[in-house]
Amino acid sequence: MPSQGLGSTLVIANPASHSGKGAAAAARVKRFFESYENATESFELVLTKEPLDAVRIASQASDRDTVIALGGDGVIHEVVNGLMAIEKERRPRLGIIPMGSGNDFARTLGMTFNNPDAALAELLGSSTRTIDLGLVSSDLTPEGPVPGSPGTYFMETLSFGIDAAIAIDTTRRRAEGTNTEGSALFLTSSIKVVAAGSAGYPCRAIIDGEEPLDLNTLVFTIQNGPTYGGGFRICPAATPNDGKLELCFNVKKPSVPRLLFLLALARLGRHTHSRVVRLRDARTVSVDFTERACPCQIDGEECLGNHFEMRIVPQALNVIVPATCQW
Repeated sequence: MPSQGLGSTLVIANPASHSGKGAAAAARVKRFFESYENATESFELVLTKEPLDAVRIASQASDRDTVIALGGDGVIHEVVNGLMAIEKERRPRLGIIPMGSGNDFARTLGMTFNNPDAALAELLGSSTRTIDLGLVSSDLTPEGPVPGSPGTYFMETLSFGIDAAIAIDTTRRRAEGTNTEGSALFLTSSIKVVAAGSAGYPCRAIIDGEEPLDLNTLVFTIQNGPTYGGGFRICPAATPNDGKLELCFNVKKPSVPRLLFLLALARLGRHTHSRVVRLRDARTVSVDFTERACPCQIDGEECLGNHFEMRIVPQALNVIVPATCQW
């Protein structure tokens, strides 16, 4: 077996992830660690039972060397927020066994997803790197899921507008047991949602303290990694260790057919040449929606508010990455 040990290890698993396949994956991981004692100094597996369970469990793991999140981006998001409640000097490193529909954070790290055996091999044979995180607070949710925290952390994506409404719809459909996954799920939700939000959401955005931008938002995405929605390369240049966030937002209002075409181009990152959108990096962003509330998602979960403050948190978390990681 690969040589890297994980030390004292806690696995937080969502048994409902990947249409219920997370339970079998958790059982497989448990058998593995019980069989290969040299992989860890100690090992515990905890299954989540309800939303925010993973936040609570991870926030109490300061005595661990490694906390592994088993599931989709939702449970990883919760584990990240739990770990960030621990003071940095005692904060365990994060590992992931991706078992989800989107798996965008796994794509950023270069991890194999929906294959627990391959993910285990990558965890044991790889290295640790430090990543940045995004942080958001709003007028309706000034604290994050841990009381007293400065907001909610995101490891991959935050967005406003139609794409956020799509992400919220895909999360709801997964919870309802849809068999559609990945980019197909994203595209079918896109067709459903786009018409309802095509009028746009007026807002004023301030990026890095510069002059305000008055926008009619259809898409406003803030990325710490390049993809969302199951592999759509909305911000192809985003890298989670460069001390900045990458933005993609519309500066013109396209027709519905053209908007759908741009979303299709985003699958391969080919939307970046369109004059409809602007891409740039930033360290701080504030957004005020001036006329009506705008859908907002953070790592696929709904976030409420009308005024939002976002910033980069550099070198926030140690994460296990495989040898194939490209950054």
